[in-house]
Amino acid sequence: MKAISKAHGQFWSFPVSHFSYFFIWAIVNGYLTLWLEQVANLSGSESGMVFSLMAGMSLIYQPIFGIVSDRLLLKKNLVFIILFAGALIGPYFQWVFLPVLHAMNAFSVAIFTGIYLAFVLNGGVSVIEQYIQRASLANKFEFGHSRIGGSVAGMVASFIGGRLFLWTPNAIFWAATVTALIAIVMFAFFNKINYGNADLVGENSEKLKVSDITKIFKLKNFWVLGIFYMGASALYDVFDQQFIIFFHQFFSSVAMSTTVYANTVTAQMIIELVLMIPMPWIINKIGPRNGLLIYGFITAIRIIGTALAPNWIVIVALRLLAGFEMPLVLVSIMKYISDSFDLRLYATVYALAANFMKQISVFIFSALAGNMYDNIGFQKTYLIMGVFVLVVSIFATIFLSKTDSNNLKIVNNKEPEEIKV
Repeated sequence: MKAISKAHGQFWSFPVSHFSYFFIWAIVNGYLTLWLEQVANLSGSESGMVFSLMAGMSLIYQPIFGIVSDRLLLKKNLVFIILFAGALIGPYFQWVFLPVLHAMNAFSVAIFTGIYLAFVLNGGVSVIEQYIQRASLANKFEFGHSRIGGSVAGMVASFIGGRLFLWTPNAIFWAATVTALIAIVMFAFFNKINYGNADLVGENSEKLKVSDITKIFKLKNFWVLGIFYMGASALYDVFDQQFIIFFHQFFSSVAMSTTVYANTVTAQMIIELVLMIPMPWIINKIGPRNGLLIYGFITAIRIIGTALAPNWIVIVALRLLAGFEMPLVLVSIMKYISDSFDLRLYATVYALAANFMKQISVFIFSALAGNMYDNIGFQKTYLIMGVFVLVVSIFATIFLSKTDSNNLKIVNNKEPEEIKV
């Protein structure tokens, strides 16, 4: 393997790109339900169809996008397709959705909307993430530092989204269009790659064959990682889905619980933002495998602790742990995949293990958890969830392979070779 170039490429444009894309994600997901109810006047079942299709179609998009991304490597073709589709969100909801809704069956519009938004968001997220991760390897910066832009986007979208909606509801979608256009400009003119370090992101990706991709499914570590994500990361999302309803039970008024909850989430996001700065250094010290395992055990503690919490103060303290969880998993998963698998198949592994398998689990556990909330209550359901995450984390502790990210890299499914710097 030839020596790695020591020259550093551009960094600052990538956090802006992260911000621009994740603002679309945050503002659409944050206010779409409210818009469908108050502006489009869709019923609960019709609105549910949109989100069901978004989740369902992601199971189709993610593996396809992963394979295509691995073949494109650092080419931006698919990135631009995703972003151009994102730029059409404002025109679509302003000039297409409502007129077609009045002319056609509401379920037909809901189905098409779910397919479209899944393309931009649920499927597109892995495309943007894996591209910037590969850019971070070539330009020798930490992916986690760029991902701070995504965390800031969530905070900004939460802050201005409600104000835009009150001003004019469609403004939330036009805001998404504006940031999509900014992202296009960033990727077209500012996100420069140091191709002197191209070896770090995988070689000969254009020669990938179906047989190369199917080798992933023969790797025990791929399945261990996928099972870990199906248990720990999926239940992290399922746990949060109806958490606010459970939180209300500890207060005498909805207004007070909503205020405390909003302040708690804000504090959590601040913790997440601050920790994203040192987290790459921390993960480099402890190793990405340990970062994933710590994430799993913290998730288990948070869920089990919430189930046993005597009052809202303890619940708030446990909720703040989520500010530690997200930086851990976001940085660790990127580093672990790049250290443990053939880099030519990086996007495919990420799309399948960290997204596709997780979405299947979320789909299954969401319905199951909903029934359990009704039948046995939140506390017992949370206790079962937490124990399940604990078991999965112990399973990963035993079976998830160790890597040495300092001097080893698995290349083209061969034995690890020492990287010469």
